[in-house]
Amino acid sequence: MQSQDAAAQSPALSSPAGQAVDVEQAEAALVEHYPRLVRLAYLVLPSRMSRTRRVLTAHALVQRALPRGRSDAPLIPAQSAGRDGDPGYALVRLQVVRSALEAGLPLRRRGLPKRSQLPPLLPQVWGLTVFPRPGGADELALDQRLSALSGPARAAHVLRGLERLPDTDVRRVLDGAGVADPDAALAEADGIPDPYRLLESPEFDPCALQARPTDLLRRRRHLKAGVVGAAALAVCGALLSLPGDGWGADGPAAPPYARNPAAQAALDPAKLTRVPASAWRTSERTDFSVWPARGPLTGDRALLRRALAVWARPGEGVTSSATPGTPTGGPAGPPHLLYAGTVDAARVVVLYDGWRLARYAEPEEGARGAALDLARVDGAGRAGASAVVLSRSDGNVRFLLAPWVREAGERDLREPDDDARELPLEDGVTGPFVSEQGREPCTTWNTLELTDGTGTRLLTDLGELVPARLTTGRPGEVKDVSGEKARRTWQPYACSLAAMRSAGVRGVNAWAYAEQPLPDGDGRARWLCTRGETWRGTGARVLAQFHSPGARYGAVAARAEDVPACGTRQPDVLAGVLWKSAGGTWYLLAAGSEGVESVEATGGVEGRAKDRLLSVRAEKGARADLEGTLEDGGSVGGLR
Repeated sequence: MQSQDAAAQSPALSSPAGQAVDVEQAEAALVEHYPRLVRLAYLVLPSRMSRTRRVLTAHALVQRALPRGRSDAPLIPAQSAGRDGDPGYALVRLQVVRSALEAGLPLRRRGLPKRSQLPPLLPQVWGLTVFPRPGGADELALDQRLSALSGPARAAHVLRGLERLPDTDVRRVLDGAGVADPDAALAEADGIPDPYRLLESPEFDPCALQARPTDLLRRRRHLKAGVVGAAALAVCGALLSLPGDGWGADGPAAPPYARNPAAQAALDPAKLTRVPASAWRTSERTDFSVWPARGPLTGDRALLRRALAVWARPGEGVTSSATPGTPTGGPAGPPHLLYAGTVDAARVVVLYDGWRLARYAEPEEGARGAALDLARVDGAGRAGASAVVLSRSDGNVRFLLAPWVREAGERDLREPDDDARELPLEDGVTGPFVSEQGREPCTTWNTLELTDGTGTRLLTDLGELVPARLTTGRPGEVKDVSGEKARRTWQPYACSLAAMRSAGVRGVNAWAYAEQPLPDGDGRARWLCTRGETWRGTGARVLAQFHSPGARYGAVAARAEDVPACGTRQPDVLAGVLWKSAGGTWYLLAAGSEGVESVEATGGVEGRAKDRLLSVRAEKGARADLEGTLEDGGSVGGLR
């Protein structure tokens, strides 16, 4: 018995050969389906390109895919099998595949390169690097597998999974794009095991981009040097006269650009906010604002000044990062000092300005390699303000814990019956915590177990500055993971937390919303919804997961981002999965939460249930649309 996601393949629609497409028809198809065409080009392009060039090249190839005039070339049936049978889309898609394959060819020693092999003239983004939003471990693994394939094999895989073309039509498209051996490309693409669901991930969406600056400071300095060369020589002389460590008073910060009193006060170590060690005991607030300043270097004014200056204006030698939605500017006034000390051969300073945490780190020996990490923490309560990452070294993490935390331990979420391993505490700093999240295969998932005066809770490290809180229960009634029953709820789904990495997630809730008897007497399956809420409020990540009896892991049946499903505003959720019984029969299984009164499947599978559980025989690879009716007369669509 096994559970898996549906990877459907829709039959091709053909139109008469010899049909011609004019420029207007092709342009209309390109504009309507532009995001899908750019995603197609991005996936076919080789990953050896930088992500920025890959994004810009994908856009350039699609924008150059229009025919120069009326196209009189006969359309093969696969070309006519475009989106909803549109021959204009099919023609543009063929050109995109052809040029993306050409772009991946090595440059020849003789002869001129093809236009698609050169960096795109347009579009251009000056002073910024752009790249798609990062995905989880599954997306990273798929990108690595795709990079190992040849260009034709990548194109075959993407045409199968993204365009839903059967192999006969894939062969025709590859042949039309100039591939010498389409059968070999299809055979090579068979080596990737059913990852079609990931092709729709934001990881591979070159239309939803993040941007970071590249050479802004360098260009500014070059301009100043060209206008006032004498001043540049004076600056160089001053730099040469600095002490042996190569840093001035502000360390690796960029030159100052503001002299107003508020900005200067924010950079003055003497004005840092420090609270008494017992402030949290009498304050009505239990968040980062009542953390005392800890660490042996809280009196090192030179270190604190460097940390403040780099936060305000990080220089070229500083490695910076920020969770999504976190502004990167300096503090508006003197921030709150939480920690200053030496951790794992680095001097570390942690600051808080009322809605952001900033961690500055510099090597204990030498004057290069400073780092600055920022994270939003506005609205953090007692649980959200329990821990901050101080350092990461060789797979180990050290945390700075809230003053109200009494005990800390390391607990494997995959082994709910095992005892937690105690983490030693010294001035609020934990011993090394083993963090192997995101590694394949996923056999362990360590969590941080904290105990304070209100109870015990689990936090998970998602690769960011603040660990995320784990909870269980129906939305609006969630509780901390503090007992064996709650840990058992999370056990099959722990590894799915990798999908929440690098998204600024503040907490993840697991809600077992349905149990379903399986056809053919194969036991009972469990449906669970996990929802990761972010610090910025938007971009929540939702997974519907299916766990069949005896399976070690839950299977992701559906995933979505920035939807209200499974949350306090809309707890109702509906999801489906293709499942194969022990006897070899395929079924479409679907389940809704308690508020769902009936479920209907249409499309590739037809069926209806008068309650919230649906079980219908289906063909392997079939696709269906799900619709549920709610008790109040409303409706809920199947999560995708």
